[in-house]
Amino acid sequence: MDTLDLLWRRERPTPPRRGRPPRYTVDAVVAAGIAVADEAGLSFTLRDVARALDAPVMSVYSYIDGREQLVELMTDQCRADMKHRRLSGDWQTRMRTVAADNARLFDDHPWLADLESERAVLGPGTLAKYDRELAAVEKLPLRDADKDAALTLVLDFVRSCARARAHARRERAQESPDRWWHREGAKLAALGVTERFPLASRIGTATGQTHSAAHDADAHYEFGLRAILRGIDSL
Repeated sequence: MDTLDLLWRRERPTPPRRGRPPRYTVDAVVAAGIAVADEAGLSFTLRDVARALDAPVMSVYSYIDGREQLVELMTDQCRADMKHRRLSGDWQTRMRTVAADNARLFDDHPWLADLESERAVLGPGTLAKYDRELAAVEKLPLRDADKDAALTLVLDFVRSCARARAHARRERAQESPDRWWHREGAKLAALGVTERFPLASRIGTATGQTHSAAHDADAHYEFGLRAILRGIDSL
């Protein structure tokens, strides 16, 4: 089964056959894969998807060639289902809207932030998303390739922040920042690190007092996005 055909749901002509009609559809398999990945992350297997469908694992192969192909279909479907806000205002305001929409996408489907591939997903959901988001940078006085680079820079930054936010949520579910620092800070104080590393101690303390944690994903997101947009503007 060709991935591009599946992404665009292009049905192959098949001769009529006797017996029961197919129990599932590609859409159903993709939806099950998304639900499983939202719960378990990218560590899921096709056996997990089959279990969610209440079907034998081999029956899943009637619809897709394998896990890698399924992940591509899942990715495109998530992008197709994105909730977009209308782009308006100047280019920086538009880019902030694009960034916020993608941050929400990663919050809904954290596994998307862990995907690594140089190859683009060439499905309708991904291409529609790309076309829409390019409208945020279209009026910039840059070459087309640089407009793409500006958009990619912002989206990569948002994805990095999404990873940090997901990791922070997992850590905080196990232990609060205050409890962690109460334990580890007491150990550091006994080691005399303030005298040995005065700069790290001063700035680290100021950061902890400002954010009530060693790292605040939301604050760093805002600072980083502002810096990136100003950098693009300077070009």
